[in-house]
Amino acid sequence: MPLHVLEHPLAAHIITHLRDQTTKPATFRTLAYQISLLLAIESTADLPTEPKPIATPLEKMTGRVLAAQPIVVVPILRAGLGMVQPFTDIFPDVSVGYIGLERDHTTAIARSYYCKLPPLAGRQVFVVDPMLATGCSAVKALTVMKEHGATNATLVCIVSSPEGVAEVEQHHPGTVIHTAALDRTLNAKKYILPGLGDFGDRLYGT
Repeated sequence: MPLHVLEHPLAAHIITHLRDQTTKPATFRTLAYQISLLLAIESTADLPTEPKPIATPLEKMTGRVLAAQPIVVVPILRAGLGMVQPFTDIFPDVSVGYIGLERDHTTAIARSYYCKLPPLAGRQVFVVDPMLATGCSAVKALTVMKEHGATNATLVCIVSSPEGVAEVEQHHPGTVIHTAALDRTLNAKKYILPGLGDFGDRLYGT
């Protein structure tokens, strides 16, 4: 399946410090921004471009700019909010939608409690969620994206489990997944191992 694991020395460095339980929330937020920026760049490497004639201070030339295909970033609340800013910082035309999914810690089933989306048809949609654990939240989010007209949604995660990747592939075959780390497995409580704990709690210091 189209799974892309970020291979970069800086990414490995950042992930290690994100995993470290002694990392403070303020530092954790900075690291989350940095790894999300790397993922934003990597996951958009195939965006279409078009020629644009310009004049440099020395001569005329034809460069390339992003084609007119608006980007939509949809974080899965609440932890996904920590991955949005890199997309809005570097892309000139981006809309942000929101989907709230809460995992029942007993059943591991995702429950939707909020959804606010811009038009998705004809746009490149990036669903962002730091942890792809069981895959239930990602599957639910991708289903909602398709119900609202998305045809090419990409999933962007920081840490993923093999079980979560398989779950997405089973329900949404061919979905492109970009992740900074593919971990070993899930434990009995459906947390990723070695993982980094609860991303949202560590991000917000709760």
